[in-house]
Order: sequence, then structure tokens, then C-alpha cells
Amino acid sequence: MPQLRLALNQIDSRVGDLAGNADAIVRWTRKSAEQGAHLAAFPEMALTGYPVEDLALRSSFVEASRAALRDLAARLAAEGLGELPVIVGYLDRSETAQPKYGMPAGAPQNAAAVLHRGQVVLTYAKHHLPNYGVFDEFRYFVPGDTMPVLRVHGVDVALAICEDLWQDGGRVPAARTARAGLLLSVNASPYEREKDDTRLELVRKRAQEAGCTTAYLAMVGGQDELVFDGDSIVVSADGEVIARAPQFTETCVVLDLTLPAAAADAPDGVVDDGLRVERVVLSEDPLPPYEPEYTGGCAEHLDDDAEVYSALVAGVRAYVQKNGFRSVLIGLSGGIDSSLVAAIACDAVGAENVYGISMPSKYSSQHSKDDAAELARRTGLHFRTIPIEPMFDAYMGSLGLTGLAEENLQSRLRGTLLMAVSNQEGHIVLAPGNKSELAVGYSTLYGDSVGAYGPIKDLYKTSVFRLAAWRNRVAAERGETPPIPENSITKPPSAELRPGQVDTDSLPDYPVLDAILDLYVDHDKGADEIVAAGFDPELVARTLRMVDNAEYKRRQYPPGTKISAKGFGKDRRMPVTNGWREHG
Repeated sequence: MPQLRLALNQIDSRVGDLAGNADAIVRWTRKSAEQGAHLAAFPEMALTGYPVEDLALRSSFVEASRAALRDLAARLAAEGLGELPVIVGYLDRSETAQPKYGMPAGAPQNAAAVLHRGQVVLTYAKHHLPNYGVFDEFRYFVPGDTMPVLRVHGVDVALAICEDLWQDGGRVPAARTARAGLLLSVNASPYEREKDDTRLELVRKRAQEAGCTTAYLAMVGGQDELVFDGDSIVVSADGEVIARAPQFTETCVVLDLTLPAAAADAPDGVVDDGLRVERVVLSEDPLPPYEPEYTGGCAEHLDDDAEVYSALVAGVRAYVQKNGFRSVLIGLSGGIDSSLVAAIACDAVGAENVYGISMPSKYSSQHSKDDAAELARRTGLHFRTIPIEPMFDAYMGSLGLTGLAEENLQSRLRGTLLMAVSNQEGHIVLAPGNKSELAVGYSTLYGDSVGAYGPIKDLYKTSVFRLAAWRNRVAAERGETPPIPENSITKPPSAELRPGQVDTDSLPDYPVLDAILDLYVDHDKGADEIVAAGFDPELVARTLRMVDNAEYKRRQYPPGTKISAKGFGKDRRMPVTNGWREHG
């Protein structure tokens, strides 16, 4: 049977940076060629970055993407790489009207192309368009209606894009009908906790349905709230894993495959789901037999805590670096949330680029001030202390606030101080709020919610404790200093805005609260269903009331790394003005 050396380039792209992304594609294509690849591939929309969101609606950007693709093909040839066929995802537009979707000719498409000898020899658009969770592809794109097949060195390679594998039908059964020897899907599937197991089973299932070896090439990096974890997979026709790439790492997976020869009577015309076979032949004859050098293997996979922590680090790093910032600023209270955010930031951009400010008030305990200073000592981040009591006294002398207004004033003074330092010194502020607090509104607008990015906004409080303990344990195992003071993990959480205050004065114990929130927020369960799961009816009603009443706060919270199936933001779009109440 014919042999084919496949290079899967699991790389990071920056949305809108056509020139920078093209440079990366050329650089990784050269790596592929140096390893003797016969076919190289890059992720979904690698040339434009993903997701492009409303940039897809700008015809100027669509045309720039198309021009960049042609320029890339010519550049690869000019740099001696033209003989290697390269598959690249990009933004295209349809050439014909799509009456079924009410879209005129020229409507945007999520597309990919094959570049060879300086030319764009084949283009195709995603057939299945996702329109759930963070995806809005019906808003932007019209689907492709072809079954693209690339014949290279005597092997028919069927081509697909991301959702074409995640949904039933379409290009997977069409690949079997077309009698392909390899199904290659390019993807930009965002990270979610425990999605790696789902992804593996999906690829196994689709390989068996397609009846051929299946390669799933994924993106890495981050874009705004989304993180991409890589984890590219190649499985045989019977579902056996041949190769699996590391997570959160740019890499080129090179693999020697022995594949069925292209059938002389492979079908043309319309096949499954109305897809029309579009076959481009680059080379009919198989390569002379050679001894395989790259036979596969699976990278060691991260455990659940390591995976989530890596995603949070990747999210901060991408947001800071891709937006042109160099340093971050954090208000350090000595508590668990700001301590974990600081550890993440140090791992993401280096402690030399992390600045912390302790802003004690008259209610701040000595142990909290000590814990903040100890965190700075352990991590090596820049640290200073600026008491807010003189500012607080000045406000109180003018306003005479009491109760909640007095408490929130302290938080808002800290927020103003952080933003002032940010403006003066050029750092971006990281907001320390977690998903539990955001859910029930246990945060102060224009206070602890200020910032450019919220690293742990999709992490429940119970997970905050678990990840902090995990990070310390890993450091100890490596012979390093654990970054987070043990007291920050073990002491009762408190905003310290009044004497003796602890979170449980206002909130249920976090394990109970998070369990209720998981049902209501993440799984859309109603009050009756949550009570039926064993929770106290009054507690459920109070918790749901807090969640519903805090929607306006969440709308004003900064973006942050999404690690769950339903993060606040694009995943969960509840109206602010809302007369429907689950809790009566």
C-alpha cells in the first residue's frame, strides 16, 4: 500500500494578524519539509486566527484574507517549499448565492485551501456550522457543499473542518463513500474541562464511520476568553490511537502512514448529504517504499487539575502578549483568590512582569497583610503596600456612609487605586473574582471587579482552593518553593470590609453553594429540580434570587478564561431586565 508522511502543525494564531500568521505558517512549513513531509496541514482559520467574529462581516477583511492566501502560496514556492502541499484554514467568501440560507453571493465562509507550487489548487468551506455555546457561525458563514478530496502520492485524502466531525452526517460518511484512504480535519475547537476524553472518543467513532485513518489537527493558544489546548489526534480505521500531540504546546506531529491506494473507480458527482465530490490530483503514483521514521506515539496527558491550571495560564499569557502588554497588576489581599491569580500570572508572564499592591484598611487583619507579603517573597513578584485608610477617612468625612455603602467604598477605593497605577505605569489589572462570587453578585462594581482580564472568572470557589493546593503540591514535588502561603488556603475566606467578617456571613458554605450553582448556571436546572436533588428549598430560592439579581454586574465584568461548558459571557446570555423567576 502507498505510504505518506503527514505533518500536522499544531500552532497558535493571532486574530487579524495576517502577516504574522503567514510568517508562522511559512516557518512551520519549513520544519515540515525538513522532516521530509509529503503533506503538511495547519489548523482551522490559521491564517486569520479564530474566531474572527464580526470581522467576517467586513468585506475588506475577507478580501485581505483571500489576498493573503494567494500571497502565501506564492511565498512558499519562492522560498523553495512549493513542492510540499500545504492545507491552510482561512476566511473566504462564496462565489454563488445561497438561496436556502437567504444569503447573496459573496457571503463569508469558514474555509481551507490546498497550496501547491505557488497556486491555490483547492478550496472548500466548512459544511456543518456550529451555532451553540460560544459559536455563532450561522451569523457569519454559509456552509460548503463539496466533498473535497486531494489525491497525493496515490492516496485519496478527504478534507473536513472541525464541526464536520462533531456533527453526524456530512463529510464523514461522504469520505467513506468517496473511498478515501485518509480523513484529515483541521480544527479550532476551544478548550473545556474534560473535553479531551470526549474528543478522543469522537475521533475514534468518526474514523470507524469513515472507514479510514482519521487525523484531527487542533489549534493551541488563546483568543480573548477562549483557550485552545491542541491535543491533535490520529487514529486508525478501527479506532486505535496512532499518535496524540501534547496539550498547550506548539508542535509539528510528523507521522509515516501506510494507507489504501486511491481507487480507480472512486465515485464522482453527488454523494452523502448532497455533497459534490471535488477531487484534485497532485500525484497519482505512490512513492517508492521507504522505511518509516515516524511511527507515532502519545504525549503524556495532563491530569484534570494540571489541565485546568495550564488553560488558565495560557489564557492570561495570550491576552497579555497578543494585546501588546508587558506586565500585569494585581491587588493582593492575602486571600486565596488574589493569591491564585498571582501564581497564574507569574507562570504566564514571569514574576518579573507581575506587580502586586497590598491596600490594607483599618479592618485588614495582620495575617492578611503578612500573607500578601509572603506571597510576594515566595514568587518574586514586585510588591508594595499602599494603605487606603487616609483616602477612606477623607471620603467618610464628606459623605458619612454606613453599612454596605461603607463596605463597598473600601473596595472602590482599591479599584480606583489599581486603575490609577495601571494608567501611570502601563500594567493591565487582573480582576480576582471567581465564578461563585460572580454568580451571586458577591463583588463590588468598580471595586474588586475592575480590570482588563479575569483569570479565574470561570472557576468556582471550591476549584480555586483545589487548584491552589495542587499548584503548591507540584512546586514541592519539583523541589521549588510553593507560591501560595498555606494560611491563604486554610483560613476562612473574608472580604475584610467590616470587623470579623467572613464570606459565610452572606453566603452558604462554598461546597453547597457551588453544587447549587453548577445545577442552575451550568446545567440550566430549575428550582424544583435542584430541590429534588436534595437541597433545602429556602436556600435554593435565596441562591437563585442572588444569581438572577446579579446579571447586571456580570455584564460589566471583564473577560476571562473559559474552562467550563457554560461560562458567563457568550455561553450564558440571560437578559438583564427579566421578569421570569425560578424562585418565585
